[in-house]
Amino acid sequence: MTEYGNGRPMAGYIRRAWAFCALLLVALLVNAARVQIVQSGSYDANPANRRPTIARYHQPRGDILVGGEPVTGSTDTREQLRYERTYRDGPLYAPVTGFSSQMYGTTLLEDAEDGVLSGSDPMLTPFPLWNDVTRGPSPGGDVVTTLDKNAQRAAYQALAGRKGAVAAIEPATGRVLALVSTPSYDPAALSGNSEATASAWERLNHDPEKPMLNRAVRQTYPPGSTFKVVTAAAALDAGVVRDLDARTDSPDPYRLPGTTTRLTNEGDGCRDTSVRDAFEWSCNTVFAKLGVDVGVAGMSATAEAFGFNDNRLRIPFSVSPSTFDTHVDRAQLALSSIGQYNTRATPLQMAMVAAAVANGGRLRTPYLVERTVRQGGETLTGDGVRPDRQVMRPSTAVRLRELMTDVVREGTGANAAIRGATVGGKTGTAQHGLGNSGVPYAWFVSWAQADADLEPKVAVAVVVEDASADRGEISGGGDAAPIAKNVMRAVLGL
Repeated sequence: MTEYGNGRPMAGYIRRAWAFCALLLVALLVNAARVQIVQSGSYDANPANRRPTIARYHQPRGDILVGGEPVTGSTDTREQLRYERTYRDGPLYAPVTGFSSQMYGTTLLEDAEDGVLSGSDPMLTPFPLWNDVTRGPSPGGDVVTTLDKNAQRAAYQALAGRKGAVAAIEPATGRVLALVSTPSYDPAALSGNSEATASAWERLNHDPEKPMLNRAVRQTYPPGSTFKVVTAAAALDAGVVRDLDARTDSPDPYRLPGTTTRLTNEGDGCRDTSVRDAFEWSCNTVFAKLGVDVGVAGMSATAEAFGFNDNRLRIPFSVSPSTFDTHVDRAQLALSSIGQYNTRATPLQMAMVAAAVANGGRLRTPYLVERTVRQGGETLTGDGVRPDRQVMRPSTAVRLRELMTDVVREGTGANAAIRGATVGGKTGTAQHGLGNSGVPYAWFVSWAQADADLEPKVAVAVVVEDASADRGEISGGGDAAPIAKNVMRAVLGL
């Protein structure tokens, strides 16, 4: 064996060099594994890393469908963030779609169903492990909504730009048929990443009319007299009221318990009147006393059965919880029972109240997504039966349908009557602001059943914040009922 001046064989150097190279290779592989697997999440989340963002917008986004037709799309900008979101009838559907922005993220359905729409949901590919290796998304899937496009447009046009909202539900299923909030905005203005996008963001966020506020599900209002539907249900279920036509022991004015404050009515004839007449003409004194007679526990249980105080409702995006204060004295309970004090409700919540009455006392959980599908049309999720619960006795629901029908046939809700259909409703005018100085909110909740139908097909809630009439003439029957009528007619095809 060849030796060198120091007497060491050359083979020893080769073995040591080989061992050192092997050690370097192992270290390289370990470090690569550490970067690729252990630390991949931190690198992906690093704001300086644009690769995930570039990959996210490298392919078209899936669509949101209404009536089988897309109300969204994608346009190829040929830029680094290649595909930008587009919207058809953006202001009409903004309270449903929300926006998908390269600068500001996603909201509402664009956010709740982002995995499907962006192609990142593992259900979209039959080989998820391969996608993990390639780190490539599948083609985006589509989201099929429950909306009735005719009802959505009818609600939007009837509000005519006034501040307010409409929510409509199919009582038997919980399908959301319309969800409108005005004034609205075009989400396409926020899709890109240009200076114009930033300018639109600033303008919309500083607009005092709050066009990006989803009033149908994210704004709560005092429901006023529409809450008397809940109070009547509690009184009937508790046996406090047994005969709708019997005279009640209801003074006018009614002194709130434990106070010197006297509650009055807008009109005359409410003293000791029957529940039927009190409901038809919205007597505050009768229903305030009924709430006190039922008690805090009974009123709270009924309100919560309808969905008040529930912070878990999602449709699939979150809904602001409607509230009924369960820690009140008797005077506060009296006001709470006529939709004042701390009682607050979203339009969707009051549509749920009307839907439960229409559906025999059973309330289906509302939902907005019928199903999600792959690009080829194969169903991923949905088409299942949604949960429901019995919120009042069936006999109570029957009597409430009588009361609500009377309101439309001969009471304050006459503007909601539809030829060829039975309509039930309840009007409300809610005071608010310091010393009730604000413009009253005009409310109307209702349900409708065409003469040819076996059951009610739609339940609606409407709130108008800035009714155009003089303050003293603002009413749910005059300002909100005609809007509900248009929506109900659209659903019934009348």
